[in-house]
Amino acid sequence: MTVATSKRLEGIGEYYFSQKLREIEQLNKQGKNIINLGIGSPDLPPHPDVIKVLQEEAEKPNTHAYQSYKGSPVLRKAIADWYAAWYGVALDPETEVLPLIGSKEGIMHICMTYLNEGDEALIPNPGYPTYSSAVKLAGGKPVPYEMKEANNWEPDFAELEKTDLSKVKLLWVNYPHMPTGQLPTRSLFEKIVAFGKKHNILVCHDNPYSFILNPEPMSLLAMDGAKEVVIELNSLSKSQNMAGWRVGMICAAKERVEEILRFKSNMDSGMFLPLQLAAAKALGLGKDWYDDINAIYTERREKVFELLNLLDCEFSRNQVGLFVWAKIPAKYSSGYELSDEVLYQANVFITPGGIFGTAGDGYIRVSLCGSIERFGEAIKRIRESR
Repeated sequence: MTVATSKRLEGIGEYYFSQKLREIEQLNKQGKNIINLGIGSPDLPPHPDVIKVLQEEAEKPNTHAYQSYKGSPVLRKAIADWYAAWYGVALDPETEVLPLIGSKEGIMHICMTYLNEGDEALIPNPGYPTYSSAVKLAGGKPVPYEMKEANNWEPDFAELEKTDLSKVKLLWVNYPHMPTGQLPTRSLFEKIVAFGKKHNILVCHDNPYSFILNPEPMSLLAMDGAKEVVIELNSLSKSQNMAGWRVGMICAAKERVEEILRFKSNMDSGMFLPLQLAAAKALGLGKDWYDDINAIYTERREKVFELLNLLDCEFSRNQVGLFVWAKIPAKYSSGYELSDEVLYQANVFITPGGIFGTAGDGYIRVSLCGSIERFGEAIKRIRESR
């Protein structure tokens, strides 16, 4: 029996990492024992107190029912308190916070809430591939805007002003930027907000990396008047080592939260309450928590720098986030070529920058999610293969 898939899947391929992980699985079955330095899935556990809350709450007989579509008031207040303490942003936990089953679902919710057939969304190039996929699935048209290393991986607003923006409804931005690790400046954030206001474009800021190797986390919502035009996504996946728990959030003006909730409430039935209460505990952790995990990532980043030097790559030592972004040597045609060489000759997988857009073709990305010993073994294999 043949069943045609929907038109919305046209042009939507399987997620790159989904395909590559299958290939790596086959190589491992052949005895290759691949060291995967591609995916940013924290290998460290959450704080023990967070796990303890989950265990204790899950043992209670009254915590297993359907939950509010808006999320637990306890979690919403914890999110608002977290934003106030770390970003200097005042949020009403009742109306301006919407917990998510991971921030990735929020990208889809936003696109489905606001995009009609033919609407356009500006997508960073390089950038997270899910932005483009979600726009297409919602019936919209992704319009890449190229960012360059020479411009500190910032949007070229002068160039954007020369284009036809009449159909653009959303602008996707992501700082600290993935994959390049570029930190935002207040000036950049002010320009982004001003651009959105000037052109009546809703700015969607994806902000999951702000605590990793960054002592001064920033929120786009901290800019004057930002709530008029900004929706911010955030997550506990990276900063709290809770990637598999699937806990994220949308923070925005009351009207935006209500609009997105109209879509979200038809897609899920809320998050397991013990998860929400454990997430609230995680958000209440102090500076020591972030200092401790960043000390670990700092040490790992030095090993990644060593690995990249071995590959004759160029990179900035001032990057933040869970990855290191590096320019490949001129002898390679693309990051795909270097990635495949390292995979098949050294049994180490690193991500080709081209999966993040054409502007990433000449780069690779290495994850910091692995032990010092693992990076040491990867360096040893690469050195022996060259």
